[in-house]
Amino acid sequence: MQDSFEKMATAGFSSACERNKQPILEVLSTFLSAGHCILEVGSGTGQHAVFFAANFPQVIWQPADTGDYLPGLRAQLQSAATENVLGAIDLDVRMDPWPVGACDVVFSANTLHFMGADCVQDFFRGVDQVLQPGGYVLVYGPFNYGGKYTSASNADFDTWLRDSSPDRSIKAFEWVNKLAAARGFELLNDFDMPANNRCLHWRKLTGL
Repeated sequence: MQDSFEKMATAGFSSACERNKQPILEVLSTFLSAGHCILEVGSGTGQHAVFFAANFPQVIWQPADTGDYLPGLRAQLQSAATENVLGAIDLDVRMDPWPVGACDVVFSANTLHFMGADCVQDFFRGVDQVLQPGGYVLVYGPFNYGGKYTSASNADFDTWLRDSSPDRSIKAFEWVNKLAAARGFELLNDFDMPANNRCLHWRKLTGL
């Protein structure tokens, strides 16, 4: 849950990114390959982009965010100067089409619960537009299962989300997976992660 609160930071350093980067790295290691181009939606402070790109020097990492997140993100990336990290682009999931070329992987951490339902649908529409057939989607964050919270802390976090904005909430895994399936994404894995989070891993089917 604490990971999710810290996505609200607009710049600088996120201790949540430091805590979850190694577990997410282990998941990425199961499917990333040399030559992959990864679009990160909601790059925040840029810590994930710099860390993952450094650990996968044979991939290209495209950070993206919007609004108040962009100045701090761009400053972080400029300071790190990681060769295989591209300049951050302004990407709001509601854009149609997204201002980015085709990619092999779309990654997003701690974002869907800060979106309204319409924006989550826009997220999967945009992913469908840019993701190559056979490409992968990886989403990290808290989800509900069978209409229930996975922990008391997630229930408290969901209350905080809804109090901060009526559009925000922890999303139901079943609903999110249905959105993905409707776009031709096959669920490959549902990884148990620290702090009551999950990593949902889909592949875009070919021949659709």
